[in-house]
Amino acid sequence: MRILHVGATGLVGQLVLTRLLESPQVTQVVAPARRPLALRHPKLENPVVDFDALPADAPWWAVDAVVCTLGTTLAAAGSRGAFRRVDHDYPLAVARLARAHGAQAFALTSAMGANARSPVFYNRVKGELEQALAALDYPALVLVRPGLIDGERSERRTGEAIALAASRALRPLLPRKWRPSRASRIADALVAAALAAAPGCSVITSSELG
Repeated sequence: MRILHVGATGLVGQLVLTRLLESPQVTQVVAPARRPLALRHPKLENPVVDFDALPADAPWWAVDAVVCTLGTTLAAAGSRGAFRRVDHDYPLAVARLARAHGAQAFALTSAMGANARSPVFYNRVKGELEQALAALDYPALVLVRPGLIDGERSERRTGEAIALAASRALRPLLPRKWRPSRASRIADALVAAALAAAPGCSVITSSELG
């Protein structure tokens, strides 16, 4: 299989990339990014792109499946508009182009609470993206909805780090759906979904990732 992976530099994205490259089912991983990746591998193609002007006619869009782990935070983005561009517009643009070139499956890191009608901006953006992806008629669409992601990030997210420390301490007392979602489990779910390409739209909840 040929897999397109966007978001390969993030916490979950790096784990996904490693798993895809190690999989005997995968012959090539196309990982477009804003800058060249540090990793080199015979299976890896790493086109450098501007996500605001993606090359619609690039031959590397012709893949079997897509794994999307693109995402940021409101604090890092700096504004609601910038956050929406990264967490909604870019994934949707990638999904449209890959589908137009024949991709059959799309696996997305979404979020617990994703709902297009949510009064919470973050959850609403995630829900609107899920709705837009469903309208593209991918034969296989998997929405992975983790809670707070548990893993070691390269960048410092102070608020998230505090919340994660508290939730780790309280883990045995928390209902399963509210426990932190391990980054490794999220990566496993995304890769399995892309490789299996089970027909229809399915959701993997935080309860299944804890």
